[in-house]
Amino acid sequence: MEAEYVTTPFGRRPMTLAMLVAQRRARHDEPVRSVDKWKIYRALCEAKPRLDITDRALAVLNALLSFYPKNELSDGTNLVVFPSNAQLSLRAHGMAEQTIRRHLAALVEAGLIVRRDSPNGKRYARRTRAGDLHEAYGFSLAPLLSRAGEIEHLAAEVVAERLHAQTLRERISLLRRDIAKLIETAIVEAVSGDWDAIHCGFRYIVDSLPRSPNLAELEHLLQKLDLLHLEIVNRLEKHAKTKILSANHYQNERHIQNSDSESITESEAESPKPRAMLSAADIERTAHAVLPVVSKPAGKNTIHPLPADLRPQNIGEGRTVLKSFPLDLVVRACPEIAAYSSNGRINNWRDLTAASIVVGSMLEISSGTHQEACTVMGVENTATVIACILQRTSQIKSAGAYLRDLTRRAQKGEFALGPMLMSLLRTNTAPNTRNQPGPAVPGDSAAS
Repeated sequence: MEAEYVTTPFGRRPMTLAMLVAQRRARHDEPVRSVDKWKIYRALCEAKPRLDITDRALAVLNALLSFYPKNELSDGTNLVVFPSNAQLSLRAHGMAEQTIRRHLAALVEAGLIVRRDSPNGKRYARRTRAGDLHEAYGFSLAPLLSRAGEIEHLAAEVVAERLHAQTLRERISLLRRDIAKLIETAIVEAVSGDWDAIHCGFRYIVDSLPRSPNLAELEHLLQKLDLLHLEIVNRLEKHAKTKILSANHYQNERHIQNSDSESITESEAESPKPRAMLSAADIERTAHAVLPVVSKPAGKNTIHPLPADLRPQNIGEGRTVLKSFPLDLVVRACPEIAAYSSNGRINNWRDLTAASIVVGSMLEISSGTHQEACTVMGVENTATVIACILQRTSQIKSAGAYLRDLTRRAQKGEFALGPMLMSLLRTNTAPNTRNQPGPAVPGDSAAS
């Protein structure tokens, strides 16, 4: 790599602290692995929102990369390119030279390239008598090499957030459909309750969502809809049980008294646990406060929340139901995935998803294979499977083929995630048996 030193721009262009930081960041005190210039460029396109650069600036960077003769950016080589603005304009699809200069300044300010201006401000190179490049003046691509790891992590976080938002939108769409049809069923079956007010409150919650919501707003809406869905299901189930019991003729006849009472009144006499989230009664009050709805006498039924393990799992149409496992169990079974997180720890599912994307890129799992696995098994289960593949990478020849095989088996209902996790967990918790052959794991046919 070219000698790193702090230099100032030619002419009237001022020196800024951002230029100084970018030049010092491009300096390497230890060897850095070489990176593929087009791979790091694709990661830049993904991480564009985090780096505050535009697509036009990336088009200019693409033109600059095309002037570098090799595909690999590595230490020990001269990473300076020196095209003229006219040649840059041709390779940037005819972009005006004034626009090119503006986007070059934006790339320098973002710390993605560094100016290496000559004494007269021209871009050129000096070669030895043997024809080798001796010294060049233009734009240095060294920051792309030094920030490769940072850029890949930013790209993985952006992809993980996009996948998480897509999952949230799917679950919200399913909850909206289910709640609307359940309210319609309650009205047709004459279930006690002010269902007009509940429907108005439901529409108010949905319509209050912004046109372009962020992740926090989507998660907040999903929590409200999930609770409302559970409340409505509880009311319908209670009404159905009451209807079945009232239709039983034995209820009106004399019978032997039993000390073990099975009365519904006694089983429901316990006071419900307080909840901070929105309930159906709150929905009714909200609806009356927002819209002029004529209220009806509320029923005396008490709504009990369902336990967390009995809550319904909402999945997209055509997706195979694959049981998920706690994050703590996944991290204990696959501890190596934590090294690929941005902070070295897995604190939540978003960290695991981002780390799995980095691992998938490292194991050369194509984006199409990863997307198909997410569609079939879900985003969180796919991240878990990639963590398992990383843990057993020494036994797997092709990670991409292995993931495709597991995806096909999951689509047919022939693959379960539990045995794979339990096998890895036993291996990690039994240090004396690490060198002994472990139990067979589903999908080993693709690993050999």
